[in-house]
Amino acid sequence: MAAAAASGTVKYGIVGVGMMGREHLINLYHLCSESVAVVAIADPHVPSQKLALDLAHSYNWPIKVFAGHKELLDSLLCDVVVVSTPNMTHHHILMDIINHPKPHHVLVEKPLCTTVAHCKEVIEAATKRQDILVQVGLEYRYMPPVAKLINLVKGGSLGQVKMVAIREHRFPFLIKVNNWNRFNVNSGGTLVEKCCHFFDLMRLFAGANPLRVMASGAIDVNHKDETYDGKVPDIIDNAYVIVEFDNGSRGMLDLCMFAEGSKNEQEIAVVGDIGKGEAFVPESIVRYGTRVAGRDGVKTLKAENDQIKYDGLHHGSSYLEHMHFLSAIRAKQGPAVDLHDGLVSVAIGVAAQLSIEKGRFVTIEEVMN
Repeated sequence: MAAAAASGTVKYGIVGVGMMGREHLINLYHLCSESVAVVAIADPHVPSQKLALDLAHSYNWPIKVFAGHKELLDSLLCDVVVVSTPNMTHHHILMDIINHPKPHHVLVEKPLCTTVAHCKEVIEAATKRQDILVQVGLEYRYMPPVAKLINLVKGGSLGQVKMVAIREHRFPFLIKVNNWNRFNVNSGGTLVEKCCHFFDLMRLFAGANPLRVMASGAIDVNHKDETYDGKVPDIIDNAYVIVEFDNGSRGMLDLCMFAEGSKNEQEIAVVGDIGKGEAFVPESIVRYGTRVAGRDGVKTLKAENDQIKYDGLHHGSSYLEHMHFLSAIRAKQGPAVDLHDGLVSVAIGVAAQLSIEKGRFVTIEEVMN
């Protein structure tokens, strides 16, 4: 692995400096006490370049600006590259980074890629580069209430997990550069683009791998009056998804993207054979109890993490994600969220999208092959 990343200042480049790219820049600034610096950005969109440059200058970070990722890679300035470009660009950018003569560690925003085939190509290429680490940006597992619930499950407080229910009731998709996120061909579809986070969490809570998926969803409220170059958006705005796992447990996602009138954006319930735990975001509380103690025995805990120096858009999870990835780089250890995690989260989303289209259960084997 790159010697500079193992000791001394770790130099970052950010490819794609739209909203999430700039969010990564801010998080990395709040990690500057850990000897990190953003030294370069790449983005063909000039207004995004300017916003990122203004941010960097406010932090007294002199950065190089490139129009494309290849120029950034060829500059040899960076030890780590953060990929926060539109979903449909992840595959070819990742392949260029992995195949570049200089090793660059990579943090790629979710989803890993928009198709299973592309995910597999990235994984195959990465297996030939033992000198780089690639982490997938499934940072919801770092949100303090979610992390506390994960610890409760792993500690055995709930017993053997049987059911995982995740509700996300939120606002519609935000406007992105050139409105790329309005179409399935670009995003992979709502259940890939947005919900890979939740499928990753289901798999974590269940401690198992998915077997088959059944989904029902539609475009009922959002984006129906929008047109772009004569095309109407085709991204669904609500769905129910059931995931069956190989240990007999089941997961269920309840997604609604026209539910701004919600106290919490995410509500997660995990039920085992001896207890139940719940996490609420952004309320940042966890409740758990056992069957024996009943309702009167339910405990409520405030979920906090004193390590977080910047809450940002995702309640401190992006900060913790960067902190853990930096530690993995310096310790030369595998990333906490690896390429296989990214692949499976995409595969479940692809299966769910296909299930809606076909009106039937879709096996993971079907989409993997």
